[in-house]
Amino acid sequence: MTTTAVAVGKRSGRSLITEQEFDMLAAFCADEYGLERCVANQVVDQALALTYVMGTTRSGSVMAPSQLVDPGWHTLILHTDWYADWCQRHFGYFLHHQPNSKLRSRGLMTSVTGRIRSAGFEVDDRLWGTSSECNAPTCCGDGPCC
Repeated sequence: MTTTAVAVGKRSGRSLITEQEFDMLAAFCADEYGLERCVANQVVDQALALTYVMGTTRSGSVMAPSQLVDPGWHTLILHTDWYADWCQRHFGYFLHHQPNSKLRSRGLMTSVTGRIRSAGFEVDDRLWGTSSECNAPTCCGDGPCC
């Protein structure tokens, strides 16, 4: 008997919500933070993956978004009714915002992206300052990443 391994594709943060919800959040992020829509799409995607991992693992106190993903995280929490409902459906509790941006470092961002990858999500290293080529605009500017 021959066994064939099937590669499991990575999922996106975007896959956690409807297209209408994603469009609403990405449009807000682009407008509110002055981002091009294609960038806002990636930022919101990564924020959703981060938030999902923080919520499902109850690790919000030890994880943080990069400076570039932070607008996506804020976009989610600024839509309070939607965000509260989404948290309840996915985690069974409201995941509070616990600002710890002063703790950002390349090491922390590498740990965070590792956790996101381990949960099966795609990671855009350009937004986390963890790319092997730490040159602008790859480097997020958080802590001693460059």
